[in-house]
Amino acid sequence: MDDITWLEISIDAPAAELELLSAQLTANGLTGLVIEDEADFQQFLEQNHQYWDFVDDELLNAMKGVARVKFYVTDDEEGQRQLSRYTVGLEGYSYASRPLKEHDWATSWQKYYKPLAVGERIYIVPQWEREIPVPEGRTAVYLNPGLTFGTGGHASTQLCLEGLEHISRPGCTVLDLGCGSGILSVAALCLGASRAVGVDIDPKAVDVAYENAGLNGIGRDRYLVRAGNVLADEGLVSELARERYDIILANIVADVIIPLSAFARRLMKEGAVFLCSGIIDQRAGEVEAALVKNGFTIMERREKNGWVALTAQ
Repeated sequence: MDDITWLEISIDAPAAELELLSAQLTANGLTGLVIEDEADFQQFLEQNHQYWDFVDDELLNAMKGVARVKFYVTDDEEGQRQLSRYTVGLEGYSYASRPLKEHDWATSWQKYYKPLAVGERIYIVPQWEREIPVPEGRTAVYLNPGLTFGTGGHASTQLCLEGLEHISRPGCTVLDLGCGSGILSVAALCLGASRAVGVDIDPKAVDVAYENAGLNGIGRDRYLVRAGNVLADEGLVSELARERYDIILANIVADVIIPLSAFARRLMKEGAVFLCSGIIDQRAGEVEAALVKNGFTIMERREKNGWVALTAQ
């Protein structure tokens, strides 16, 4: 059976009219719509400022000046009848449409994820591309990029992976704070680490990280993932501190890395390394100062596209 083709209908309007436009569409029988508004987007960023480091410039530019309503109808006679009904009384607005196959919504994003060489040794491979030969001298790290954040494409993640290549040693142990998809700790295990522990504030990250580990043949005998907030849960920190680690990874944000630096040494072996990334260049000085204040020596500072990674010991 062929995939159903849908029409994505976009109606641009002044931001002040979005609420009225949405109410009219709903009154005309439309039961599901999407509102895209730069003002709402900016408000979301303000209310979630602790995460703002991770907003790409591309996304900011894409949302600039946006004020529109979007909805979907099937690309057939019934869909055209629905469209005519939904747009009654909206003569002052024009709309644009583009076709989408039902299959597209589920899998079209996969075309944006291709194998990615990072640093000198790592080769990030989406799971559906695992038949592609791995270049000689590189270590494959298989991921399902559709599961959650952390695919290897972001500059801060690449900086962390590149740093990890330089400091990892066969048999080392790794603690990944803010592990997300598990990409960093799974990569460490693929590079030869004997054991890794991942922690993330989002409970969904636990299953995701375990799944990505499984794609690489890594079991729970070598990889433990916990959900929790190490800045607020002393019990979790005490549990983690039962073991000391050769490498601590933190690809998060400056506002989290700074307080982490105050107790990270509790979790580190003698001579261990703290590799942190996710730091916008304007705040790198603050993070460096916090690390030094808490007894660390900065070994390396690496930069890419306005992001900074610091290796400290």
